[in-house]
Amino acid sequence: MKIQKKAVIALVGLLAAVLSACGGTAGGSATGGSTVTVYTVDGLEDWYTQRFDEFKAQTGITVQVVTAGSGEVASRVEKEKSNPQADILVTLPPFIQRVADEGLLSPVTIAGAEKVPAGERDPQGRYTAMIDNYLSFIDNPKQAVPAPKTWDDLLDGRFKGKLQYSTPGQAGDGTAVLIQLQHVFGKQGALDYLAKLQANNVGPSSSTGKLQPKVAKGELLVANGDLQMNLAEIDKSGGFEVFFPADATGKRSTFALPYYAGEVTGAPHADNAKKLLDFLFSPEVQAKAADAYGLPARADVTATGPKADKFKAALQGVDVWQPDWSQVLNDLDGDLAAYKKATGQ
Repeated sequence: MKIQKKAVIALVGLLAAVLSACGGTAGGSATGGSTVTVYTVDGLEDWYTQRFDEFKAQTGITVQVVTAGSGEVASRVEKEKSNPQADILVTLPPFIQRVADEGLLSPVTIAGAEKVPAGERDPQGRYTAMIDNYLSFIDNPKQAVPAPKTWDDLLDGRFKGKLQYSTPGQAGDGTAVLIQLQHVFGKQGALDYLAKLQANNVGPSSSTGKLQPKVAKGELLVANGDLQMNLAEIDKSGGFEVFFPADATGKRSTFALPYYAGEVTGAPHADNAKKLLDFLFSPEVQAKAADAYGLPARADVTATGPKADKFKAALQGVDVWQPDWSQVLNDLDGDLAAYKKATGQ
């Protein structure tokens, strides 16, 4: 009898664990109702820690975070379509648009989202820019001497085995490199350039964030990045500097890569997800975007302080252009196939 009783207790415990893993019901059942799960691209880890602690203090809701490359977190939501585990997805374009077009993000009215410029939010309310950010590059100033300034400089043989960029199609920043080169050289010119750059490229990388410490240590001399993440890491540990490669005319350019947020379709804690999104888009929290070297997406909130000043100073003299994300997404599969063929990756 004692053996049977232990078996029953173990079975009950196992069932409870399974039910808990499934996330419970939307917005707050007795199982897991005081949690909300965020799948997010890397780069905002320290900022999240502070904001989510504040959110828990206000609401009692614990935020569970899964961090990976922007393409990876999007793919995870896609794979879990039949049994969603995430409540909120935060990732970069064009992955947020892809997930939305697959019906995996639900329209939701976020308090304050109407203050985000129309070009940075989905007309259907499925995703909205949360923090503004931009494509950038980094180099090791002690070892990359003279410092690279142009796209042509990156083809120099001194960077052989010392240059790496995150992989287009897997990382948002890596996809941004392909888009930026298409802007500078045209589609075929971008492929021709990347084919030449492959002589220096270390190889694929699914996460841009993992390249920063390699540049700081001198394992790499040059890598791609994004301005928010790069400035935040420089502030924390240093070891590299930000630059924007110039074209043959000396023109430096980049484009916005906002951190977009949206609620996952079938979110197991939809009510809690809505509360967290309202919190993240509140004026008070948006104003703290500068704490992470980002800019608030809300047009009615102005970032101030030394970190905001450094962010704005880094973009001085850099031309900011706007991709057509619908066209980017429409062409993406073909462009990625052409990229793989050109580089052999």
